[in-house]
Amino acid sequence: MTDAAQPAAQPDAGQPDELLIHRPAEGVVVATLNRPARLNALTLELFGRLEQLAHDLDRDDSARVLIITGAGRGFCSGYDLDAAGDLSALSPMTMMDLQERASDALSAIRTLRIPVIAAVNGAAAGGGLSLALVADIRLASTTAKFVAAFAKIGLSAGDLGASWLLPRLVGPGHAADIAYTGRTVTADEAVTMRLVNRVVEPDALLDEAIALATSITRNSPAGVRLSKRALQANLEVPSYMAATELENRGQTLLTRTKDMGEALQAFLEKRPASFTNE
Repeated sequence: MTDAAQPAAQPDAGQPDELLIHRPAEGVVVATLNRPARLNALTLELFGRLEQLAHDLDRDDSARVLIITGAGRGFCSGYDLDAAGDLSALSPMTMMDLQERASDALSAIRTLRIPVIAAVNGAAAGGGLSLALVADIRLASTTAKFVAAFAKIGLSAGDLGASWLLPRLVGPGHAADIAYTGRTVTADEAVTMRLVNRVVEPDALLDEAIALATSITRNSPAGVRLSKRALQANLEVPSYMAATELENRGQTLLTRTKDMGEALQAFLEKRPASFTNE
């Protein structure tokens, strides 16, 4: 069903690539964090790879949906704690630079013009939880776990967008419980509190994500992109009227596209539409 995983860019000679990219179906891109021995913990280099991937996909009209998952038994265990011991020794501005580079990477993934699906195959902890949160849709295996244990190591759960995204997904009460206790949220609890869209068996997770992504690619590329733009932008606007103004502009723009005419004709002729992204 899938082709062999390929690197997004060539790693240093003799070093395994930490971000594998493959395209299992037309329009579908799968990015696999590939540090399984470290439960796919994030490094500055890996943050940079994720940001570059986002920029590359934004210029790639053949890419319609991005799936992010992890190699081995973990999704992402957050920032690599082998490097965390040095953080308190950094100057404030050096630390701010590191923090901003990490948040820029996740922001680039969140604001991709195409939908992002997180296929959470194991632990999503700390920055790994934030990475899952920036996705538009989250699928979890039965072995998935979600942890925001920042307070246990003297840090804040206000990290990489989590303090903004988590309350909007699960509500302020659940978000406070997760942040203040640092406890583990199982996959079953996560789906109950709407942290994830659904839970599937581990062996079916990637196939389920690919099937979902493929169903998205059957729709108008511009329609999906402007739907994502409206959903994200209208989380931040101050009023209903501001939201409808953005919606009205999007709908007006889409009626000017060839794809809308093709979609209407296909509907009348009871056939699949053939979209050209024009």
